[in-house]
Amino acid sequence: MSTHDQLRRRLGLGDSVVLGLGSMVGAGIFAALAPAAAAAGSWLLLALGIAAVLAYCNAMSSARLAARYPVSGGTYVYGRERLGPFWGYLAGWGFVVGKTASCAAMALTVGSYAWPDQARAVAVAAVVAITALDYLGVRKSALATRIIVAAVLAVLTVVVGVGLFGPHATAPALPERVGPGGVLEAAGLLFFAFAGYARIATLGEEVRAPARTIPRAIMIALGVALAVYVLVAVAALNTLGSAGLAQGADPLARVVSVAGAPELTPVVRVGAVLAATGSLLALLLGVSRIVLAMARDRWLPGALAAVHPRFGGPHRAELVVGAVVAVAAATFDLRAAIGFSSFTVLVYYLIANVAAGTLGAGEGRPARWVTILGTAGCVLVGCSLPRESAGAGLSVLALGAGWYFLRRERAGTTE
Repeated sequence: MSTHDQLRRRLGLGDSVVLGLGSMVGAGIFAALAPAAAAAGSWLLLALGIAAVLAYCNAMSSARLAARYPVSGGTYVYGRERLGPFWGYLAGWGFVVGKTASCAAMALTVGSYAWPDQARAVAVAAVVAITALDYLGVRKSALATRIIVAAVLAVLTVVVGVGLFGPHATAPALPERVGPGGVLEAAGLLFFAFAGYARIATLGEEVRAPARTIPRAIMIALGVALAVYVLVAVAALNTLGSAGLAQGADPLARVVSVAGAPELTPVVRVGAVLAATGSLLALLLGVSRIVLAMARDRWLPGALAAVHPRFGGPHRAELVVGAVVAVAAATFDLRAAIGFSSFTVLVYYLIANVAAGTLGAGEGRPARWVTILGTAGCVLVGCSLPRESAGAGLSVLALGAGWYFLRRERAGTTE
């Protein structure tokens, strides 16, 4: 790879943390609580705790690997370097497909909150606008994400304050207990909201002092996101109860309404739009960098590996990813994308945990229990997701694996 094709290291600790928070503290917290409460009932906080532990293990493995391999590509690179080309490819394929679906879902979330009658048109417009912003360079994207994260955290602070201390807060009776399968399914759905820390690792080639910055940024972003999620979940349960929380697609807007502050409902809806926009911005950045890494290795067209000479980003990859997401948002109903994306991302982190387990003591290997628990958790939670999501995810992964072996055979290469 020539120096001309390398990305520029422009991101410090603050920008890296903000990009991670922009991915995590996004539309997931506005949307994932309701289906998770429907699955886990009164055990919602336990499901959140399981998702957080799994996210911590995955984050530790990703952080150590990112420090060892500070280039764009995330687990695509880690799997390739530690386990072999096929496993790196499978991680990259699963990430690109799953997160492309997630991008479309975020875009549709923007449209649904901003203008429900024209949700798809607004979704496509949002994708076009954010793709243009990403095209102008990652520093501009980081600045926009910083503004969005600050606004979303302010809105969530209002929700927490009203939900915990509102004069009309109520706590309806909790539903009957659910089985372990429901708790694990809820953990899988809530994991979707934590997965954004991967964006820091996929931007590894653009981070200054990556060996020190990336692990710190991942841990800080994950810790802040967990604190926010716990406070929001407690406030929502305090106001609506798990039964009430499970009803409707706008639980946080209903929190402020039921707690006696209906005038704040539009503010929460604006916050949801900003959150989805921030998630979409960071997701498009991350997916385009995985495409860049896979194009460099010729698993995707080599033209997608080009780096813009002025703006310093993978401009062709950004444009192609943006076009695919726009078509998906305009064409398909992607309300089940959370489950599908969660499954493929869990496979991505499964490979990351196994790869981290191969690190030597002198390579910054995480504690053994981290990689073991992370690996087992990815398998267990992934198998607990809805059958349709797991089936679709397995089908897509099998399709990608078939393409890998076909292309390798044509190229006459061997692992």
